[in-house]
Amino acid sequence: MEQTFYQFLMTYRGKLEKDDNSELAEWAFRNHNFPKHSNTYDEISNYLEWNSPFPSATVTFDSLWNEYEWKKAAY
Repeated sequence: MEQTFYQFLMTYRGKLEKDDNSELAEWAFRNHNFPKHSNTYDEISNYLEWNSPFPSATVTFDSLWNEYEWKKAAY
């Protein structure tokens, strides 16, 4: 079964030193409307554009999405 982006994002939760990646992960965890079962860039990106938790969230998402895609291709 393919890992969702949300599952990938949750690997960034609980960091002792907060960064944008961990901040986005914590926000997605607490946000009940985050598209947790989505594997599509457009759906998650659109959601973040309308519900951005901090100014650089979309840039952070783009970076994490690239890593997510790279890891999916490696498996």
